[in-house]
Amino acid sequence: MTDVTDGVLHTLFRTEQGGHEQVVLCQDRASGLKAVIALHSTALGPALGGTRFYPYASEEEAVLDALNLSRGMSYKNALAGLEHGGGKAVIIGDPELVKTEELLLAYGRMVASLGGRYVTACDVGTYVADMDVVARECRWTTGRSPENGGAGDSSVLTAFGVFQGMRASAQHVWGDPTLRGRTVGVAGVGKVGHYLVEHLVQDGAEVVITDVREESVRRITDKFPQVRVVADTDALIRAEGLDVYAPCALGGALNDETVPVLTARIVCGAANNQLAHPGVEKDLEGRGILYAPDYVVNAGGVIQVADELHGFDFDRCKAKAAKIFDTTLEIFARAKADGIPPAAAADRIAEQRMAEARRA
Repeated sequence: MTDVTDGVLHTLFRTEQGGHEQVVLCQDRASGLKAVIALHSTALGPALGGTRFYPYASEEEAVLDALNLSRGMSYKNALAGLEHGGGKAVIIGDPELVKTEELLLAYGRMVASLGGRYVTACDVGTYVADMDVVARECRWTTGRSPENGGAGDSSVLTAFGVFQGMRASAQHVWGDPTLRGRTVGVAGVGKVGHYLVEHLVQDGAEVVITDVREESVRRITDKFPQVRVVADTDALIRAEGLDVYAPCALGGALNDETVPVLTARIVCGAANNQLAHPGVEKDLEGRGILYAPDYVVNAGGVIQVADELHGFDFDRCKAKAAKIFDTTLEIFARAKADGIPPAAAADRIAEQRMAEARRA
């Protein structure tokens, strides 16, 4: 993994994003490990972010994903009020085919070699059991099982935080912080989405879901028969009467094809990097759609794994995650005052906090 194209280098160093402090290309031939660890910023403290295990089409695609995701973590951690910068790791390969204990141990040694500049956790394709293995070689590992000194599944608080962001969005649009009587479409009901559905049902919302995995859909409908199912995401975003759209799968959900046909008044979901490219946030605003910035509302999980480093306390974490409601309202107020989309307002607040930390 030594080839990095000019385009990737430009993304790495471009100053309007603050640049990336360090990118490590990792390879262990014995285990087959190929990974990228990207540290965007350590201004607020050691970089913290999950490990994504995914069958990228190319090494360049993997590097670009690590760069984008790590930058997002800097902003997420800043707005969550954590003493952590942003980092992310990606492991190249299909986890169903190539994930082994030997590979995870090799990855743990790679993270440990950074001496605490990067703290890792779970992400797409990695789970609590995987972090238990990684932790055998690296003490800067969170998202471990309770049996191994960790906090367990961070999806619980991630979903709780998204729900708080959705309540704040409802307050901003309709003047009432509840989804009762509103129709909410959830795209992706896996790790986080199924917990979000529980919050919504309990709050009195009418829920519509879609997921490519039949077993994920069945788990929801078995528990909540009143939840409606549609064939795919395209059908969901076009559904009449949809009040809120919650993308909870992979990124890029808001793009040039989906935004023009989206019927919802609010977008608030758990997926990372929902905006496919710069400018989409303006398209949403132009259509009168309120966008709750993803890295703000989905910060409950990172709040949990950060707390794990200091001796996990669920009630303390839940109280911190509940503040996502206030942070989301603060962003909407800043956006209105500055005459900019909420995504831009969130960026400004996060950048201000990182700049103040660097000056300090």
